[in-house]
Amino acid sequence: MRVLFLQKYLSQEMLGICFLATALKRAGHGVQVLMVPDPQWEQKLVQAAPDLIACSMTTGDHGFYARLAARAKELVRAPVVFGGPHPTFVPDMVRESGVDYVCRGEGEDTLVELASRLEQGTPVDDVPNLTYLRGGERVDNPVRPLIARLDDAGAPDREPLYAACEIYRRSERKVFLTQRGCLYNCSFCFHHAWRYKLYHVKGNEYLRKRSVAQVVEEIDAVRRRHPLSFVHFLDDIFNVDDEWLEEFCREYPKSVGIPFDVILRTNLTTAEHMRQLRSAGCISARLAFESASDRIRNGVYRKGTTQADLRNSARHVKEQGIRLTTLSLLGSPGASVEDELATLQLNVDCKVDHPLCSLLQPYPETDINEITKDMGYAVDKLEQFPNRFNRRSTIALDDRKTIENLHKLFPIAVRFPFLMQLVKRAIKVHGLSRVYLAMYLLWSEYLVCEQNRSYAEAMGTAGFRNLPFFDFLRRVSMKTRIKVSEALFGRRLSGARLRLEMETDTIAHAGG
Repeated sequence: MRVLFLQKYLSQEMLGICFLATALKRAGHGVQVLMVPDPQWEQKLVQAAPDLIACSMTTGDHGFYARLAARAKELVRAPVVFGGPHPTFVPDMVRESGVDYVCRGEGEDTLVELASRLEQGTPVDDVPNLTYLRGGERVDNPVRPLIARLDDAGAPDREPLYAACEIYRRSERKVFLTQRGCLYNCSFCFHHAWRYKLYHVKGNEYLRKRSVAQVVEEIDAVRRRHPLSFVHFLDDIFNVDDEWLEEFCREYPKSVGIPFDVILRTNLTTAEHMRQLRSAGCISARLAFESASDRIRNGVYRKGTTQADLRNSARHVKEQGIRLTTLSLLGSPGASVEDELATLQLNVDCKVDHPLCSLLQPYPETDINEITKDMGYAVDKLEQFPNRFNRRSTIALDDRKTIENLHKLFPIAVRFPFLMQLVKRAIKVHGLSRVYLAMYLLWSEYLVCEQNRSYAEAMGTAGFRNLPFFDFLRRVSMKTRIKVSEALFGRRLSGARLRLEMETDTIAHAGG
């Protein structure tokens, strides 16, 4: 059977569909990827003549995919299956006009079984994880157990994705995953909902690590076939297993030996972890601070960390000369402006190199969604959720505009703390919100340029062109040209735009 993944361009490789490609190919099915936007996507879809169309999405992009599926159904008769976090938690998407099935949870075995049964012409109504309509009523089949041993799933097959998008293939920085799941119960993260509400398993069953040998082999295989000089690990918490980490830091330099970055959990991060990671080639580490307020961080977000954890882990990172990126989260229900300013001050105190700050989004089925409503705050309708979580809040906070303004000025004030008193007054001037957004976007570009320079130095390619100031001028002028072109001719796929976004999102907002 010919399975086609119809996917929106994202700023980094979509490893989920690459894992699905591995499973489908093992079962003898053909796999193709078609990326949108593409002015010729309709002709390409018809020419591909797929037997099954699959789309994966997160909240914020769900409306786009619903429209895309409806149009695809007008062009070809292939059934359409939706998967990913949003359809898993909102299976009613199966009622969208172009959607035949929703796959809830891990999709490898379900997608293979669905494709095989459709090919054989046998019923699919008892395929685990599948949601479909029967007589207008939604049927949610039971979910199959999680893949217990990740090595059995194999390494993600990137070739169909690379065939569809040369920019991903050519990029010197590529993303890798060493695990699935998480032990922790952060109220804003999809993991607790996935674990408790979908699979009903304990943390040690939900968190699964790939072997160091398989991870190292995958990275080396990608490097042999494609450009690769920097590894970006997407794992929510890279240092969750001391023995695994020790083995990785011993084997990675011998078999791979190229620079990488990681996400770490503050209360797990030790001085020894940082010594090991530095010796293995780590040049940048992200720590999830979330909030300086114990009441918000632990009472609302359920992080289970202390201020000492935050400060000590930051110190361990800095002592090894590793670039420190932090992940902070503004806009919590019940948080005061003073609470949020304290988070800013914490980043200042820790001398953070790259402060990444998000606005809380209470996504469907996450506990923070229910907590927010229980505390009396209204939440925007799903169709109003942005596809970027660093633009605006979706919670009707009392100080909504003030918090949004603080978010925009946050990374600037971390670098220039003498502005703190000015920032405290400026965030209350709501009429300047657009000015603050422009400042935020420009400063974010400069921070990316600093990050690019650190990557170049680690890869031995540092030169005049990637000095931060000159790189900044290059990025801003290129984005300006793109904006002008889009204003004149309409938005379409731009290789230059995607390359810029890929550079930005190799330091994506994620954390444990």
